Amino acid sequence: MKRIAVLTGGGDAPGLNAVIRAVVKTAINVYGCEVLGIIDGYDGFLATGGVVPLGLVEVRGILPRGGTILGAANRGNPFARKVIRDGQEVVIDVSDKVVEAINDLHLDALIVIGGDGTLHISMELFEKGVPVIGVPKTIDNDIGGTEVTFGFDTALMIATEALDRLHTTAEAHHRVMVLELMGRDAGFIALHAGVAGGADVILIPEIPFKFEAVAKKVRNRRTRGSLFSIIAVSEGARPLDGEQVYSRSGDAIYVPRLGGIGQKVCEYVEKETGSEARVTVLGHVQRGGSPTVFDRWLATRYGAAAVRAAAEGKFGHMVALRNGQVIDIPLQEALAVPKRVNLNGDAMLTARGLGISFGDE
Repeated sequence: MKRIAVLTGGGDAPGLNAVIRAVVKTAINVYGCEVLGIIDGYDGFLATGGVVPLGLVEVRGILPRGGTILGAANRGNPFARKVIRDGQEVVIDVSDKVVEAINDLHLDALIVIGGDGTLHISMELFEKGVPVIGVPKTIDNDIGGTEVTFGFDTALMIATEALDRLHTTAEAHHRVMVLELMGRDAGFIALHAGVAGGADVILIPEIPFKFEAVAKKVRNRRTRGSLFSIIAVSEGARPLDGEQVYSRSGDAIYVPRLGGIGQKVCEYVEKETGSEARVTVLGHVQRGGSPTVFDRWLATRYGAAAVRAAAEGKFGHMVALRNGQVIDIPLQEALAVPKRVNLNGDAMLTARGLGISFGDE
């Protein structure tokens, strides 16, 4: 290898900079390879100044930093780019221009760090001849083929700390505290943080819930002398007889934005139980800040493994964690089936054994 490039796409996640650092240091120290950084995801290939050199100086000190020094664009899909033509918004395919720009750079590999959407784009570019290596990134932990994605552990830490803090005020004021968490269509954050944070009710997308079952759990706790309750709600949770709640609808570019189910749960519980209830939406706090030790460690291993995979010509593959080892698997395999909470797994059995309600009783 003589020259590779790296980009970060989709939403930000703690650990992105750790991957970039590992890519740069491994490429330079092991392979004597030049590294380019692509600014703002795939958009950088089409923008003036969108490609910058990355050396040891540029990545110095970025290991503990959140965000990404390269920027990210969660709507930067070259296969569906929104432009203005004759005063009208239209969606066009500029993927051929991106491929042309990549070829003009004479890249031996393009390392793409992203979640489900970004990696799907990378697979399509691979099918057009781009030498792609994928690195799985998302706080939602919903990418198949890998046991865990970096960013997830940090999001869990933040969510669990929020639950710990809500516990004290809930107990002091005898309230029901509802915490709405991210996760899209996967309930990993709500489930893991809910168990770690002592939640009494956990609502996840994989299990449609009944509002009355949630209220029943709160009433039963009061009957037994527990004057407060903690409810962890995934943003993608939905009632048995209803739909997911969105704060914004989607279109050809924007995916629908989930949000608001926590408020609905809060209002129902307060009305039906007579308990004072409050909702907290943790939102993007879960995405920011310094990554945990685990996420720094995993992200660094992923970055180094991605460079090694590129050197071995394993294009169209993604690095992944299995049985404690970082391996590489075909992108097609990784993206074939989105990962969801195993309803018969030990995490769910543990939660139910602790008496946690999932609103399906």
